[in-house]
Amino acid sequence: MSQPDDTSQEALKRLQNRLDTLTAERKPKDSVGGTAESGVGEGYRLLGEVIGGVFGGLGLGYVLDRLAHTTPLFIVVGLLLGTAASAFTAMRSANKAARTAKKGD
Repeated sequence: MSQPDDTSQEALKRLQNRLDTLTAERKPKDSVGGTAESGVGEGYRLLGEVIGGVFGGLGLGYVLDRLAHTTPLFIVVGLLLGTAASAFTAMRSANKAARTAKKGD
């Protein structure tokens, strides 16, 4: 079997460079501002924080009501505290996301 000549090696190198360039262009970009997919993910995360806070407050209020035998008192208090905590957390996360997006501009 004969050795390939230099022109074949150069052609292979050029082809490899073109392939590397193509794969780099097709890779998803990790930009600071984010893409549409990261925006959707951020929205779902905020929704999860709000729903989790409300249901967490309700659950904690229910458990305290069962232990203290005060049926509606702690459920209402837990609902209010869970809603307030989830709103605070969502606002903090939204502000953080806005600052991150602003840095990317």
